[in-house]
Amino acid sequence: MKTVVVVGGGITGLCTMHYLKRLAVEENISIRFILAEKSPHLGGKMHTVCEQGFIMETGADSMVARHPGVLNLVKELNFESELVYNETGISYIHTNNELHAIPAGSTFGIPMSVDSLHSSTLISEEGKKRVLQDFELPNTKFTKESSIGEFLEYFLGKEIVEKQIAPVLAGVYSGDLYQLSLASTLPYLVDYKNEYGSIIKGFEANREQFEKAANKKFISFRKGLSSLINRLEELLPEVEFYKNTATTEVEKNDDGYKVTFGNGESIQVDVVVLAIPNNVVRNLLKDQQLESHLEKFTNGSAITMYLGFDIPDAVLPADGTGFIVSHNSDLVCNASTWTSRKWKHTSTNGNLLVRLFYKSNNPRYEELVDMTEEELTKVALEDIRLSLNIEEKPVVVNIEKWIDAMPKYDLAHNEALQGALDQLNSQYPNLFIAGCSYFGVGIGACIENGKNTAEKVLNALK
Repeated sequence: MKTVVVVGGGITGLCTMHYLKRLAVEENISIRFILAEKSPHLGGKMHTVCEQGFIMETGADSMVARHPGVLNLVKELNFESELVYNETGISYIHTNNELHAIPAGSTFGIPMSVDSLHSSTLISEEGKKRVLQDFELPNTKFTKESSIGEFLEYFLGKEIVEKQIAPVLAGVYSGDLYQLSLASTLPYLVDYKNEYGSIIKGFEANREQFEKAANKKFISFRKGLSSLINRLEELLPEVEFYKNTATTEVEKNDDGYKVTFGNGESIQVDVVVLAIPNNVVRNLLKDQQLESHLEKFTNGSAITMYLGFDIPDAVLPADGTGFIVSHNSDLVCNASTWTSRKWKHTSTNGNLLVRLFYKSNNPRYEELVDMTEEELTKVALEDIRLSLNIEEKPVVVNIEKWIDAMPKYDLAHNEALQGALDQLNSQYPNLFIAGCSYFGVGIGACIENGKNTAEKVLNALK
């Protein structure tokens, strides 16, 4: 019997096991399945905390519904009855100490029509005229490997990028737009420009698919995202779960790999999947040739805070679901989700639950990361007072610090990944890397990566 160990019990590692088990049954291959996770619980960045009638996600708060892998997995697990969709509403940008609605008919702040452009209160009339040059400027130099910031500024102008697009895109992709490639963010923008001669015309021609995706585009579960993790574990009785068990060494030998854990136990395995952050992969393998590629991957950090109040959610601005902070703001946070408004299931009593984000590109980040929970709570309460005029004290506070845990797909990412994969293929047969450090951020991308990794593992075992 062959033995496969997956190191890392996040969504990628679990999905690798889920799909590998299915493939093994189909191919009638006998496998010993082992999954090692250093934490006492599975899920990685997907973890739900319930307190005082509030449901809080310490990491990711939802999944993108339109990603094909997401709903397919939910159906495979027979878990559709637990699904909940986000409430729709207005998202804002906080600038000049005011909330301005992100214009309807825009995607990531990019206007999909001239009407959407003219409705914006975020940019000047001169800035709007500059955007219209998109209809005249041809694309003679940009490809999908180009910087998305440079691409958008060239065709739409600096003002709309700075004031309306960058706050939204940077919030999603956790990086500097001028260091992020189109390929790793919105590759279809190049196709629109080349095919239609205009980014806006490209959106107009494909308006239906974006409008269809605009409503109810995120999903979660009645008891939080951890319930999906629990469901995956429940349906994997064949897997030996080593929880609360750190992996300390992976050593190649004539029979495959010797994997050693923090408790001193070692096992001999045929295939290894490292579904763990890049920095942990580097520490495990300690290979200088591989390091020349792995050191090029970059990460950001973030502090996320939930504050729950014993006041009704109705105190929020009508139809609003949260905001992103732009320049000229007295707020310290980078963004805020009005969680109880966006996700009704997170507040059993209809009380207010707010989430705030403080990212590593924040001017005060180095100060914030060293603060105590009490000090951070004071900062968050001041942000809530300034943005929502709420001065009540919270009944619940939940703070998570994600240090160097947010992968950034900068311009060097694809080349570094290909180099690492080539090196692994030649020097480490039957050892695979997986996860959001390499193959896409977002739960949907991790599910798809888990499925692809399972196929690679099965082929290695044949």
